[in-house]
Amino acid sequence: MDPVLIVLLYSSIAAFAAALGVLPIVGRPSPPLRWMGWANALASGLMLGVAYSLMVAGLEGRPLHVGGGALLGVLVVWATHALTGTADLDLNRLDEGRPEYGYQVILVNMLHAAHEGVAIGVAMAVSMSFGILMALSLAVHNIPEATVMTTVISRRGIGLRNATVLAIVANGLQVLNAIVTFAIVVAAPVLLPWALGFAVGALVYLVLVELLPESYRQAGHTSIALVTIAAMGVVVLLQGRAG
Repeated sequence: MDPVLIVLLYSSIAAFAAALGVLPIVGRPSPPLRWMGWANALASGLMLGVAYSLMVAGLEGRPLHVGGGALLGVLVVWATHALTGTADLDLNRLDEGRPEYGYQVILVNMLHAAHEGVAIGVAMAVSMSFGILMALSLAVHNIPEATVMTTVISRRGIGLRNATVLAIVANGLQVLNAIVTFAIVVAAPVLLPWALGFAVGALVYLVLVELLPESYRQAGHTSIALVTIAAMGVVVLLQGRAG
């Protein structure tokens, strides 16, 4: 199969996996807040596992370029959230009455998906087997992340079916960026360490600045730490065996 089609296939699997995020709230329109905290923690751990695997792959080449890319990734994520006014968005406010709040939640998920797409694309450029594992890890990550999003928007009168569609659509940039990143890096291999670093910086920033702080407020520190570490460990272990 053509490599671009492989990237398209597995990034699409990751995007469509978000549809499963609605399952935990079926028949339970107001799930306990700690569930959302654990969902964020699971997503955080999987994302950190992907970031660690990408960092290891990058440090085998040009570590200074990887470091420069990581700094760029942090700056880009910070800038996009600052410019869109979503830097301090609080997902705990399930009863938030502002009309724009639901749209901001969807926008946050779209921004996350865009950076995750870069991670999938650059991992595929390293090797197809490595990229497939990273894509599947982010597919699992998309499920709890979508649970948080669908919980918020379903409380605003949007049916579960429409919430499911929005969860998939919000991950559309994951597919687009995966393909674009893969094509650019394959065409210009000199950019590989920079792209690896960018993905690492973006993912780690999202976890440390956005996801984990939300998780701590939702479910407490101990359980969040355990879920995050366990999820990260699974990704790292699988990557080690695959390698």
